[in-house]
Amino acid sequence: MNYTIEGEPLPVVICNLDANETMITEKGAMSWMSPNMKMETSSNGGIGKMFGRAFSGEAMFQNRYTAMGGPGQIAFASSFPGCIRAFEIGPGQEIIAQKSAFLASTAGVQLSVFFQKRLGAGFFGGEGFIMQRLSGQGLVFLEFDGYIKEYDLGPGQQMVIDTGYLAAMSASCSMDIQTVPGIKNALFGGEGLFNTVVTGPGHIWLQSMPVSQMAGAIAPFIATGK
Repeated sequence: MNYTIEGEPLPVVICNLDANETMITEKGAMSWMSPNMKMETSSNGGIGKMFGRAFSGEAMFQNRYTAMGGPGQIAFASSFPGCIRAFEIGPGQEIIAQKSAFLASTAGVQLSVFFQKRLGAGFFGGEGFIMQRLSGQGLVFLEFDGYIKEYDLGPGQQMVIDTGYLAAMSASCSMDIQTVPGIKNALFGGEGLFNTVVTGPGHIWLQSMPVSQMAGAIAPFIATGK
């Protein structure tokens, strides 16, 4: 399989499959395809994995697209202005990503729910509490919001991130939620009560415009009609 990613900031990934190759998507992201692509809807792992995917922000069922009788083409479009990134998943190459980041993958990639370790803090951490773990073997396409900035963190090196701006991180990183210090800062600083702290070693991907921030920015104009 080969692919191209085109059209940022409203990108689409176009995948050219060999005969009998399969792609998986979970949220109806298919945009166009050649006539020989056969679709099959599956729970892909039973009831447990179905509800796990639903809890992590994905659909309970997966759509499998297979090229029948020869090469095929299928395209998956992003649902929000930003970018699509491709990741090779394998042993030691697992990725933890934000909810709803998954766009499509080859058949060997597995998607499961990832919980922030400290449950008490996690419940107040908003979007950072529940994320997705991508494991198995294969190629996965993730969609991120806005511009992406990447950092390599060394062992013990940390980055403090406002809730929602963490798009993805290597599974070797650890994540925690911390409160904003000082009552005045928390109440009047306008930055929320909690931040996400990611500790290396590993790689992190930060996004400049989470969907939640965009929704918050335009909500007053929708409410007033101006």
